[in-house]
Amino acid sequence: MNNKVVLAYSGGLDTTYCAIYLNKIKNLEVHALTVNTGGFNDDEIKQIETRAKKLGVASFKCVDVTKEYYGSCIKYLIFGNVLKNATYPLSVSAERMVQAIAVAKHAEEIGAAYVAHGSTGAGNDQVRFDMVFQSMLSGVEILTPIRDMRLSREDEISFLKEHGVEMNFAKAQYSINKGLWGTSVGGKETLNSKDYLPEEAWPTQVTKSGVKSLELVFDKGEITSVDGKKFSNPVEAIQYLQSIAQPYGVGRDIHVGDTIIGIKGRVGFEAAAPLIIIKAHHLLEKHTLTKWQLYWKDQLSTWYGNWLHEGQMLDPTMRNIEKFLEDTQATVSGKVFVTIQPYHFVVTGIESNHDLMSSKFGSYGEMNKGWSGDDVKGFAKIFGNQSTIYHKVNEESKWMQFQKIKH
Repeated sequence: MNNKVVLAYSGGLDTTYCAIYLNKIKNLEVHALTVNTGGFNDDEIKQIETRAKKLGVASFKCVDVTKEYYGSCIKYLIFGNVLKNATYPLSVSAERMVQAIAVAKHAEEIGAAYVAHGSTGAGNDQVRFDMVFQSMLSGVEILTPIRDMRLSREDEISFLKEHGVEMNFAKAQYSINKGLWGTSVGGKETLNSKDYLPEEAWPTQVTKSGVKSLELVFDKGEITSVDGKKFSNPVEAIQYLQSIAQPYGVGRDIHVGDTIIGIKGRVGFEAAAPLIIIKAHHLLEKHTLTKWQLYWKDQLSTWYGNWLHEGQMLDPTMRNIEKFLEDTQATVSGKVFVTIQPYHFVVTGIESNHDLMSSKFGSYGEMNKGWSGDDVKGFAKIFGNQSTIYHKVNEESKWMQFQKIKH
């Protein structure tokens, strides 16, 4: 009888509970898979593997999909300047899809009858994992102990203590998820609408002071250099910028949003590099793209970010939008200048050979070189022609409309 189950395993409280429960209580052969999306270094992976083997798993494997994560997802979040509710860079939303795909592939490779994840019943991740598994794993049963038994973190801690599991339970009061595109933080403070996370809850403490100037270089929308240091892969550039900016406490915030299942939710996050890159990239686009390129990018990028957030990465429409976003980046190249200091950063300006704010054609608010005053008079007459015709035809109602606006 096939009793193999692949568990999406991070080594945190939820997945540690699942490993023990599925093995000791459900008598399943647990194969733990850790999917590294840029949040773990080699030492951390070794520690996760050691903990997993102590829990009695049949096998442990780690797959590093950081570059695939960037190429299939993050790149387009940058191209689209995607910030959920103008705040959140989709730090977890994006990586969950990539992780779920990797878990599904592993389950197929070893011929598992079950696949499991540690999502609760009150968040977005349960839907993201389930949707990918349903699409990719025909006939494989999905197990979700935390969701199905409606367990609280206190319940999980009590269970693990009963089974002799040793881990830092004080740290486990906060749910921390770290990846290439930011770190999320959840705890008792994010369960209400008022409280803010205490300083000790943030994974990266503020150790830098003063003001630091940075120069970022983009080539066709992708970051290639940080402060004079060139990188062959944008992943390395993101990680390097993160190491510089995160100790300043830049990029901390709490996101409030609508979950896939219809309730409101709060989550803390620290994402220095993602926020700096998105804001820098957006400013460069403002200078190098036309207003209609910017307009349609805003429309499609908002939809793309929402659909990705709601677990629809496999929708073929996403591939269509990605092609559009990539095409818009042909002229998005140049330098962007950023100033950072504790808890704050400012994008101060750009330099680009594709800058449409060229003095060859005029200086805004001062003088023009590409047209005459008579040209503008004719343009204004034609541009406002339809509105003029409307009010002349509807002369009697014109002043009534103005009165409504006035009052």
